[in-house]
Amino acid sequence: MTLNSTRFGLSRRAFLASSAALALDGRFSTAADDSKTYRIIGFTKPFQKLSFEEAADTVEQIGWDGIECPLRAKGQIEPERAADELPKLIEALNKRGKTIDLLATDIVSATQLHAEKTLRLASKYGIKRYRLGFWKYKVEKPIPDQLREIKAQLKDLVALNRELGLKAGFQNHSGKDYVGAPIWDIWDMIQDLDPERIGVCFDIGHATIEGGLSWPIEARLMAPHFTAVYVKDFVWKKTGEQGWREDWTLLGDGMVNKSFFKWLKTTSFSGPICQHHEYDHGAGQPMIDKMRKDLTVLKQWLAT
Repeated sequence: MTLNSTRFGLSRRAFLASSAALALDGRFSTAADDSKTYRIIGFTKPFQKLSFEEAADTVEQIGWDGIECPLRAKGQIEPERAADELPKLIEALNKRGKTIDLLATDIVSATQLHAEKTLRLASKYGIKRYRLGFWKYKVEKPIPDQLREIKAQLKDLVALNRELGLKAGFQNHSGKDYVGAPIWDIWDMIQDLDPERIGVCFDIGHATIEGGLSWPIEARLMAPHFTAVYVKDFVWKKTGEQGWREDWTLLGDGMVNKSFFKWLKTTSFSGPICQHHEYDHGAGQPMIDKMRKDLTVLKQWLAT
């Protein structure tokens, strides 16, 4: 005899989603490793215009272990100046016991201008992980054809990563035209590629926006492929003509479920976890205070 969940006022879809959520709450999952610790880093985009010394001071004041550095067009370091500037930023961070754990790049192809040069530089300085650029769907082309084209680009990058000892991460965004907003896109493209050389920068904020109640399934699907985990929070807000849309908040004030982090400790993922800040964070001390608060909440969630 099978359970007819609609008889009890619960649709099959809601039943499956709630079951997945229960699994992440620990009742049907492997026990969390409470001794596991992660390097917690921060994306420096909000203060990328500071001098390297000022940026390193800010990282120290917030309390991160290291950073994700935007090394891309209009970033903290632009690719054409990376050979001169990357070692200076590394030196400023190292003086304070901090490191660059991850590069945020706009690389989408091994043959792209500055791509190989940037990756060789990362390898030279011991930076083992980088985030890829992003792709958007073209409405005039079939979606499967576009995924096949992107996968071919990823295969070439995997070959270069293998040579250089690097691992790329495909970040899942949210939005109507982002490749990877439906996380199955990413899985389809990378599931048979070398997991040591390409994975996902899994963004639990964007995954919750796109996945609603199904984010636990998507997290489980992608867990073997995590390059990094990105953390940010949001609430749904009703606006005028645009209707409902996400409104970014401090961590703990929104929709992201802290059970994700309890589940994360049951996986083989060893870090880094990177804080992102899409809300109105301001600058100077007010910004530092907000990012410290996010860090405190994140540490609390990881400890429970």
